[in-house]
Amino acid sequence: MAMNRLALEVNQLSYTFSNGTVAIRDISFSVTEGEKLMIIGPNGAGKSTLLLHINGLLRGKGEVKIFGEPITKKNLKKIRTKVGLVFQNPDDQLFMPKVLDDVAFGLFDRVTAREEIEAKVRKILKDLGIEHLAGKSQHQLSLGEKRKVSLATVLVLEPEILVLDEPTSGLDPGSRRWLINYLKETSRTIVVATHDLDLAWEIGQRMIIMDRGEIVARGGREEILGNKDLLEQHNLEIPLLYLLEKIGARS
Repeated sequence: MAMNRLALEVNQLSYTFSNGTVAIRDISFSVTEGEKLMIIGPNGAGKSTLLLHINGLLRGKGEVKIFGEPITKKNLKKIRTKVGLVFQNPDDQLFMPKVLDDVAFGLFDRVTAREEIEAKVRKILKDLGIEHLAGKSQHQLSLGEKRKVSLATVLVLEPEILVLDEPTSGLDPGSRRWLINYLKETSRTIVVATHDLDLAWEIGQRMIIMDRGEIVARGGREEILGNKDLLEQHNLEIPLLYLLEKIGARS
């Protein structure tokens, strides 16, 4: 059976902010095509900074490869067709007068026929169950609706790698469950930075713990999320779903 190709490779990546603060330090890891990787860790661990390197919004020392191709200034446009980044704050992603305009915006660089653009936008809105939001403006949306629209602006471009920063932050239970189910079912390569360890338990196949800009642990789902001592060392707690599954297995 053929091995899946590497979707993402990060090699000895470091990044220092202009004020001298080291955000990430000598990080290396890879993600196989179709894999779901969860990056967890306390506030200030460098998770968001790392994600911004995956589609070239930040450029540090070291190397980031997308499907074997190093990110450079010359190929940024191509890389961003393959990597879709959904920001933690949807207000950073949405800027057009109406939802329909936001979702269509990225297509204008790639599709010339207005009919094709409209068809793609309508399809993704329908797929995400938010057709009724098409004519609304940002200030008319709830946080959960904004998150779905932000996801739509990325998915309409059909990226091969989906990168999400704290995707469940501030969501009501219904919106959170919708997102988890979506991520479970998609065949895309997924990289998520999150404090939501129940999300990580449900979605993730492999875990990385970051702290103070470094990778301090990596491993399988149970190996990391079932290790109470390891999690507590980095201000994290065993996810409730893990404990409930263990209790259920014993009964």
